[in-house]
Amino acid sequence: MPVITCTNLSKKYDEVLALNSVDIQIESGEFFGLLGPNGAGKTTFLKILTGQIQATRGEASIFGMKIGENVLDVKKKIAIVPEQESPPSFLTPREVLEMVTSIRKTEDPKIDYWIEFFELEAMEGRVCRNLSRGQKQKVMLAAAFISEVKLMFLDEPFINLDPIVQTKVRDWLAEYVRKGGTVFLNTHLLENAQRLCDRAAIIHNGEIQSLIKINDLEEQDISLEELFHEIIL
Repeated sequence: MPVITCTNLSKKYDEVLALNSVDIQIESGEFFGLLGPNGAGKTTFLKILTGQIQATRGEASIFGMKIGENVLDVKKKIAIVPEQESPPSFLTPREVLEMVTSIRKTEDPKIDYWIEFFELEAMEGRVCRNLSRGQKQKVMLAAAFISEVKLMFLDEPFINLDPIVQTKVRDWLAEYVRKGGTVFLNTHLLENAQRLCDRAAIIHNGEIQSLIKINDLEEQDISLEELFHEIIL
């Protein structure tokens, strides 16, 4: 059974068609990448799937639940890392994780593990408004990873992370998928997408231009970057 199903999904802002007739299915245990230039429709698509905005036309469902009719139930089953969004400014990193695990009723939250994983030990006495962009991004990722859900939506998760932390995050996500989790990744970092994803869709002007299996590209000795430039440029 697909984890995500979209049928004729469209979104219009006034006269601008930001998303146009998207049909797609994403299976359980899949690492799926949505790739495109700025303004292509990536974030609009993700916001519809996570119940932040409503589609103008079409339907989308997660775990068999129609998003428009079951927003709260859907949000209980997913974790989201929005692009360049900050954690609550008045909380410390530990308090953010305590809040998330309390709301989600996480049985064994392993807060100390995630504080150490993201190298936040020295930041425990600071509220989040006093953290750097990279440190805030680490808190947002920790809050998603600690949630113990089966589906994650990540919008440009590697922005502001140093190379060492990027590697740790990539490795953890790969293991998460191997254990049965599903990832929907929005990114413009094509190297990370090729390294992590099972499939990827290239979106441009609100339309899916290509849907490919990464293994097929490797068999054809074509990089994702080459295909992307061929389609977009």
